[in-house]
Amino acid sequence: MTSIATSRGQIGYFEQGSSNLLPIIFLHGVGSDKSVWQAQLDHFGKRRRAIAFDYPGYGESEFRNDATRDDFAASIVAAMDALGIERAHVCGLSLGGVVAIAIHAAAPGRCASLIIADSFAIHPRGQAIYDRSIAASHDMRGLAQGRIGALMVSEDAALRTEVIDTMARIDPDAYRLGARAVWLADQRGRAAAIDVPTLTVCGDEDAITPPELSEELVSLIEGSRYVEIPGASHLANLDKPADFNRIIDDFLATVERA
Repeated sequence: MTSIATSRGQIGYFEQGSSNLLPIIFLHGVGSDKSVWQAQLDHFGKRRRAIAFDYPGYGESEFRNDATRDDFAASIVAAMDALGIERAHVCGLSLGGVVAIAIHAAAPGRCASLIIADSFAIHPRGQAIYDRSIAASHDMRGLAQGRIGALMVSEDAALRTEVIDTMARIDPDAYRLGARAVWLADQRGRAAAIDVPTLTVCGDEDAITPPELSEELVSLIEGSRYVEIPGASHLANLDKPADFNRIIDDFLATVERA
């Protein structure tokens, strides 16, 4: 278990690898924590520094009263400072994509590139999803069990149990802040201002943040690319880890050759 003291309190993180290549940072969704990225840390840590962070109140990070998506972003930048990371590729899934956009808005020079997975600039059903999430947040295990079919295509029983257990451990107060940060976001202006290489990725079976929302991001972000992952749902990095990793490898190779 690992956390680091920052100017924004203790922030939980997992880290693997080291090299002269730019690091890659991974940002989890509203119902996860840093552990959801283990397959990516194992893969990318072979060639570069790979770090997955917890948001305030999640995992091993210190709770922050009334934290917003911008507070989440500021906490990640503070953790980068504490770990001596000046610039990095930033990969976020769902809420993580929302936070990645917020990081670029606050500190564009810290982002070498963005990888935005199964996310959006604004969700047309965001208020309804938020309302349902808040209503169910008194029972995080029940919420996780009810959502697992929408989150994943994979029928791997052990993996599904791990996802449910991770969500069940989330502090309901932290989850409610995360739900507000993601589902009520409207970052269309921020997305349109992104000026670093950007990849959007989405599982073709994602019904929570469907592909058309990623396509909208592509239309907003000049020069961005879109790749769909067949046979993956919302947690595309868990449903199809090899495909997810390969797509990012190909993108980073293009970015770092430029």
